[in-house]
Amino acid sequence: MNKLTKAEEQVMQYLWTIEKGFLKDILEHFPEPKPHTNTVSTILKILMEKGFVDYTTFGRQHEYFAVVSKESYSGRSIKSLVRNYFEGSYKNAVSFLVEKNEMSVEDLEKLLDELKNKD
Repeated sequence: MNKLTKAEEQVMQYLWTIEKGFLKDILEHFPEPKPHTNTVSTILKILMEKGFVDYTTFGRQHEYFAVVSKESYSGRSIKSLVRNYFEGSYKNAVSFLVEKNEMSVEDLEKLLDELKNKD
């Protein structure tokens, strides 16, 4: 699976939120100042080439939808992050988050309890 640029990921986030939509629907989610229509259209074209997006044609308009789920992409992104920055160790990644106060020890304990009770 290809990596997304920041702009491509932003468009995908909006598309994942609305599930499917026309160009104008995607543009509505952008904060002001909104990007030009051609910019978003080009990003959508790139996302189609990368296999992340497809569309259904209605007359002269395209209704876009995600081909890759948010869960699938985020899972691969996390694996890549852990592999590239934490020697492949999820323990190192979680330790880093706790050390940098991005995750409290209480949150970690709650997560462990949830995982234990999941079975």
